[in-house]
Amino acid sequence: MPTMPADTITPLQDKAVSLGAIGRSLGAAAVTMLAALATLACAMAIDPEPGPAVLAVVLCLSFSRSHLDHDLRGRLEAAVALPLIGLVATGVATLLHRAPWAGAVVFVAGMFFSIWLRRFGEMARRAGSLIALPFVVILTTPYIPSKHAGSWMAILVPIIVALLALAWVAAFQVLGRRLHILPPLRAATAVPVTSTQEGSMRPAASTRMAIQMAVALAASFIIGYVFFAERWAWIVLTAFIVNSGNRGRLDVAYKSVLRVAGAAVGTITALLLTVHVGSHDTTTVALILASVFLGLWLRPWNYAWWALFVTMALALLQGFSGSSTQNMLGLRLEEIVIGAIIGVASAWLIYPVRSTTVLRRRIADALAALSEAFDPSTAKKAPDSFVAALVSVEQVAPAFKASRLVARRFAPTHPADWVDALLACRAPAIALIKQQETPGHVRKAIGAARKAIREPEQLLPALRALHDSLTHQNS
Repeated sequence: MPTMPADTITPLQDKAVSLGAIGRSLGAAAVTMLAALATLACAMAIDPEPGPAVLAVVLCLSFSRSHLDHDLRGRLEAAVALPLIGLVATGVATLLHRAPWAGAVVFVAGMFFSIWLRRFGEMARRAGSLIALPFVVILTTPYIPSKHAGSWMAILVPIIVALLALAWVAAFQVLGRRLHILPPLRAATAVPVTSTQEGSMRPAASTRMAIQMAVALAASFIIGYVFFAERWAWIVLTAFIVNSGNRGRLDVAYKSVLRVAGAAVGTITALLLTVHVGSHDTTTVALILASVFLGLWLRPWNYAWWALFVTMALALLQGFSGSSTQNMLGLRLEEIVIGAIIGVASAWLIYPVRSTTVLRRRIADALAALSEAFDPSTAKKAPDSFVAALVSVEQVAPAFKASRLVARRFAPTHPADWVDALLACRAPAIALIKQQETPGHVRKAIGAARKAIREPEQLLPALRALHDSLTHQNS
């Protein structure tokens, strides 16, 4: 029986999935912003200066995305670690401004260690997230020295603000789940099946990512300090963003393009806003918060939206640090381009990770989860692991779909076609799993697709055959 090409049936599904993600992200963005506003109000009551206020918003955004507080254990771990994190953030930030080269060494070492820890399992991954948090905060929070607080308050305020951010994020997330604005806790913590097999002649993937990040940050600091004096932070920030969550060199290049494009539009927009709005602080604060909200909401649609609105927010924030926004925006774009180039060069030249290898591994994990769901020995069949594994595949899909627009004219098939074919299996597979059936021809098709992982030229036909098998069983 002829097979239907997967890419002829998935666009509507892809659009529905994307629209669903944006709808869900609207609720998540609203919950995050409510927590940020509550923390912001508390921070301003403690110390009515821009520094603590900015820290409050940045920490709420970090906690909401880090999933450190999605269970009681995570909240306790974060609460215990936050005082130390606050001290480390204060210390490293001070070191970066008083002894820049020493601060850069500490910063690079801390980020390397936080990523390298991932190889030791989930507990180490959580610890790495906590370790990385103060360094992320340093990059995203402009250095605005306090004018009123004493030395003890300068140390205590970041700790207090961090604890308040954790408390407000946890409270609003619990409320959001009870009101069904956020998904249930079990959906947020579902973990896909992952493979830990690594080649014997190359470092583990986490080690390679840690080395790439360290090289990119070190180069950014050197170039920033030598050639850009006080304007090094945006170079380092961009190199960090481009390499964070590295899913292969194609993903890094794609993220760099989006970062630069979004930053360019955000820079121009911020310039126009400052020209018309002027230095009115209340209006500027409202625009900053609106930009952050829109960035959170639209991020699932495309990373460029996040880059655009965050650039706007950071550019508008320059007015509070005493910088001339009109004079700095063009320079910021130049620094973003330099940071993106450094990030891409590090990912492509230092222990490069092929994006197709990452994609094939994640497809293999999804097929393994699907095979387990259809295993006759599985007493209670559920699609949760398969759905979570598909989310992992979707994370790497945008870069491949973008490259397919260019590569399609040179080759009839593309790795993005694998993604389309696999995602087309989502709905029929879930429906069949819920029926608690284990049809033999479906399990055979899954087995054939898993074998085809090692032969890329056979993978697309095998995935399309799997889709036909699932669809025919449901019809």
